[in-house]
Amino acid sequence: MRRVDRLFRLIDRLRPGKLTTARALAEAMEVSERTIYRDIAHLQGSGVPIDGEAGLGYMMRDGYNLPPLMFTEEEIVALGVGARMLQTWGGTSMARGAGSALDKITAVLPDATRTRAERLRFEAWTTNPLDTRTRATIDTVEAAIQAPERLAIDYRDDKGAATERILRPLGLWFWGSVWTLVAWCELRQAFRMFRLDRILDARSLGSFIPEPDQTLEHFYETQFDQNHRSMRGPCRE
Repeated sequence: MRRVDRLFRLIDRLRPGKLTTARALAEAMEVSERTIYRDIAHLQGSGVPIDGEAGLGYMMRDGYNLPPLMFTEEEIVALGVGARMLQTWGGTSMARGAGSALDKITAVLPDATRTRAERLRFEAWTTNPLDTRTRATIDTVEAAIQAPERLAIDYRDDKGAATERILRPLGLWFWGSVWTLVAWCELRQAFRMFRLDRILDARSLGSFIPEPDQTLEHFYETQFDQNHRSMRGPCRE
């Protein structure tokens, strides 16, 4: 049995949340107890919430669900490339999450697939690396979009003029080297786009309830030309 298949079977055995001994798991899966101990240690190290210890038994905490990994070799290669791009151009949280997810996936791949994924020596480099402040701003904005929360920002436009805005953040766009935030600007009472590298500071002002005409979907409908991938009117700050 491939290791990846054995690990998923082990998770399925532990998922009901009942304490199960290593001996019982070994008998059910037709492997040695030493193999069970090694596999459980690997899963715990990958973040799977398994509690217990040798001699007593193991169980999985409630609420954990792991869908089966059915990635093709091409998909694994694509995930590897995407993770390295995020590590170069993403926020701190994005970069950390991409690397961690890729490590977990790679750890349970069949040997042949892992070999091909590792053979592709793709690295993402840029002559314009994101500075620490911009990476932190990406994290702040991403969290505000998910919440959703209003943001107060200190901003400097392309002419160097400083301004303060209160925004309802809606979405993030990446243009190849620059991130922009799509937001409803309470000062302009309109949709606006802000370059994240020009945001000097961003502070949460608490949650808000989205208005029907202030959503990202409404932005696409009224401000964005889907056929030509361009803005229909002035929107950038």
